[in-house]
Amino acid sequence: MTTFDLVIQNGTLLTMDPENRVIENGSLCVSGDTISHLGDHPPQSHDALKTIDAKGGLILPGLINGHTHAAMSLFKGLADDLPLMEWLNHYIFPVEKNMDADFIYTGTQLACAEMILSGTTCFCDMYLFEDQVAHAAFQSGLRCMVGEVLYDFPSPNYGDLESGFAYTEWLIDKWKDNPLVSIAVEPHALFTCEPELLKRANQMALSHGTPLIIHFAETLAELEEVKKRYGRTPLEHLEELGLAGPHLIMDHAVHLSSSEIDRIAEHGIRVIHNPESNMKLGSGIAPVPQMIARGVTVGIGTDGSASNNNLDLFTEMDMAAKLHKVETMDPTVMDALTVLKMATIEGARALGLSHETGSLETGKKADIIIVDTNKPHLTPMYNPFSHLVYAARGQDVSHTIINGRLVMENRQLLTLDLEEIMARAMEKSLDVKKWVSNP
Repeated sequence: MTTFDLVIQNGTLLTMDPENRVIENGSLCVSGDTISHLGDHPPQSHDALKTIDAKGGLILPGLINGHTHAAMSLFKGLADDLPLMEWLNHYIFPVEKNMDADFIYTGTQLACAEMILSGTTCFCDMYLFEDQVAHAAFQSGLRCMVGEVLYDFPSPNYGDLESGFAYTEWLIDKWKDNPLVSIAVEPHALFTCEPELLKRANQMALSHGTPLIIHFAETLAELEEVKKRYGRTPLEHLEELGLAGPHLIMDHAVHLSSSEIDRIAEHGIRVIHNPESNMKLGSGIAPVPQMIARGVTVGIGTDGSASNNNLDLFTEMDMAAKLHKVETMDPTVMDALTVLKMATIEGARALGLSHETGSLETGKKADIIIVDTNKPHLTPMYNPFSHLVYAARGQDVSHTIINGRLVMENRQLLTLDLEEIMARAMEKSLDVKKWVSNP
């Protein structure tokens, strides 16, 4: 008799595998951290240490937040309705210079709670004190890719740039064998990083076999600044410096010409789309349908809560689908399956993690969520993919399993003390108010 650590049954499996198989009244079995069986019934002779009844709901891969700044959960609502550069220079950067490791740890714990509660099982982070981000994510049970932001001016974490590179090397070495945490090299943006910084970051990423992640072509002001400094477009600048390649992940990529999209595809560069943040900051609409049509791998992210106000990937998917329909005046653009893939298997592919997560397949890590569809706004259900993109919300997730570990059961967090985290977050908000009034 086979004994499984976990069996999930009585639900519709949305595998997000290469065939996009849908298995009604399906079962999924987990051994250790790995999916060991899935189908329309479990093996005939088996036992389970724990069985979860999905109660007719949807069983699917956990969602992947391809770009965020987790600790910015402590900034949500701080400085809304402002242009990006004013928002950064007059509010975010002045506050950030006062932050410490405990501030980041608390903000990340708050973000991890929100992400687990809304069905995110993996996130990619770019921020400060990233060792604390990794610790908070690991302790909560979340899978993550993190990288310390590198830029030309001194950091409140590592100080001078040389120390920033040393810190990144240390992160890579410290977390290299961790089952949940991976490290990327993350220069902030072309307008905050001199060419030598970018070339050195690129070499570090290549030598360690890690992704290189950068904010890219987010605003028209950025394009103008890069053109003014270097006489090149942002993509030409990357190409000239030797950064363009399959190891590069671009966050945003809003302002691109048709020929640039072709070159991004040729280089094998991956992109993370952040529609709500781009809308809120008035940055523009990324040409995502065109990128996908030309073979660019595109995932989806929320960006930080300061420029989005939540980390719910269900609302992000809904917004992504509708934004591009109205922008193109074509209701067939960005159909529900395409958008759900961006938040699952394509998101995993964008981060270089598709061998581990992003779909329900035997041999992959057990990153799984269950969506409770026994609710008025989800009844009746004709198409599960469109329901997830256009009708479901994060609070409809009943269970979250990451790396085979149950981290939320029946809407109850099992790895985090939510009341304590929220109380500490409120204490930190008093510091934020003080820093804003005395920048």
